[in-house]
Amino acid sequence: MENKISVVINTYNEESVLGDTLGYYKDFDEIVVCDMESTDRTVEIAREHGCKVVTFPKGDINIVEPARNFAIQSASYQWVLLVDADEIITAKLKDYLYEYVKKDDCNDALLIPRKNYVMNRFVKNSYPDYQLRFFKKDKIDWPPFVHSKPKIDGTTNKIPSADMDLAMIHKSMTLYTKLAKMNTYTSNEIVKRPNEKVDIFRIFVKCSFRFFQYYILKGGIFQGMSGLILAVNEANYKFYTLIKIWEARNEDK
Repeated sequence: MENKISVVINTYNEESVLGDTLGYYKDFDEIVVCDMESTDRTVEIAREHGCKVVTFPKGDINIVEPARNFAIQSASYQWVLLVDADEIITAKLKDYLYEYVKKDDCNDALLIPRKNYVMNRFVKNSYPDYQLRFFKKDKIDWPPFVHSKPKIDGTTNKIPSADMDLAMIHKSMTLYTKLAKMNTYTSNEIVKRPNEKVDIFRIFVKCSFRFFQYYILKGGIFQGMSGLILAVNEANYKFYTLIKIWEARNEDK
């Protein structure tokens, strides 16, 4: 039991990607799909693949973070690999994780490098984009805010980023989906940033720096169209976050 691993996937209307994703995890000891009351075939697909399916009431929630702790604690085994429906891993990474949990002195959690794809192209300047996704389930607490980082009650280590076969793969999404998610995520940033100062100067500086950071400092300029798209997307994310915060504070004035 101590060396077994549960894969946990949070879902909401993921029928377009889930069937393919599950194939990459079929050799793990368990796959738990925590669904937020999908209205498509997500749950049906999960059951067809022999997954353990649990439900988290969606209500008016439109982000995944409030369901993270419930999903993690639904796993049968202490070691959990948490992934999204559009993330996959290599066979080499799977083997690495199983070898890792056999060690007597292994840490309680692992940061895993992630390869991000935009328009089906690997965005090198975003790598290694470490994600804390492998851990003992009794050591984790996930704050219910958009893009929040998990809190670990224990020790953490990193998988070396030099070997890209040990990285998770974040598959490319359509521009339509990306823009829809940006709208949802930026709206939820309001609760996360109650004291953020917003004025014309800060909007201009922060958005310009975000573009400069991703396009110049992180080398997006050398990545062609995918590098430009990522940099613009990051700047837009910052812009819409800030103006939504401003809007929320001024809507009654």
